[in-house]
Amino acid sequence: MSKVTVIGAGNVGATVANVLAHKDIVNEVVLVDIVGDLARGKALDTWQQAPIDNYSTRLIGTSDYKDTKNSDIIVITAGIPRKPGMSRDDLISTNANIVTSVVKSVLEHSKNPIIIVVSNPLDVMTYAAFKAAGLKSTRVFGMAGILDTARYRAFLASELNVSPKDIQAILMGGHGDTMVPLPRYTTVSGIPVTELVKPKVLDAIVERTKAGGGELVKLMGTSAWYAPGAAAAQMVESIVKNENRIYPVCAQLNGQYGLKDIFVGVPVKLGKNGIEKIIELKLNKAETKLLHESAAAVKEVMEVFDKM
Repeated sequence: MSKVTVIGAGNVGATVANVLAHKDIVNEVVLVDIVGDLARGKALDTWQQAPIDNYSTRLIGTSDYKDTKNSDIIVITAGIPRKPGMSRDDLISTNANIVTSVVKSVLEHSKNPIIIVVSNPLDVMTYAAFKAAGLKSTRVFGMAGILDTARYRAFLASELNVSPKDIQAILMGGHGDTMVPLPRYTTVSGIPVTELVKPKVLDAIVERTKAGGGELVKLMGTSAWYAPGAAAAQMVESIVKNENRIYPVCAQLNGQYGLKDIFVGVPVKLGKNGIEKIIELKLNKAETKLLHESAAAVKEVMEVFDKM
């Protein structure tokens, strides 16, 4: 695969493009934004960084979807943040229209690409992209679990004073307050985290993870971009290099975990065809209950979209 298009040249989209360029795994990254000069400027800035950081990835900034022709992977970050006085339904309506328009525009120039959705509300925007694309669900999925799991791992690394490289974790469910971190599947160099962290401390870390996005908004006055951008780029890398890495992503379930016709975070194998396999863990009753509660919350938001 040689070409990746990133839609939206805001903080997240620009970070995706920059991180991908540094990975040096694709020939070309196209950064698209309705504000063409913004995309051109950020692409040019990253290209001028290439001689310093030693990569060869070409970057193009544009407002013209013709420049996305024959893209192998599309990463959608376009959308607006929720503003004061705006209801959840208003945000869903506005961003669903944006995502739907983006998908239709890119598909005019690229046949059967893999689409990764980063726009919020993540789960329903992935659903909107899937409906608009008409592609297999294995080729349309959302980035959330990698980000949420990274936050969880980072908090644990701080608590234990260890490298985050040594922490492995799985997190499921919707992207938001109902997400389901799974301590039973969390390890530090193979050691169960429950043997290293006291239950109350672990519970506090889980709750902090659930509110991780909100914590950053309070600190910065806007949504995060470094970690979300890097997370999307990591998904692209696994696909481009056909690594078949296991990541939690927002995927369509069709009976797995007792759930059907819903997009929710689950562990999958990511390879050259997108989702190569959805991995079904043997959850206990408590974990299954939390996942189904999270899925019910996601379903409510999906129903808002279906009524539009």
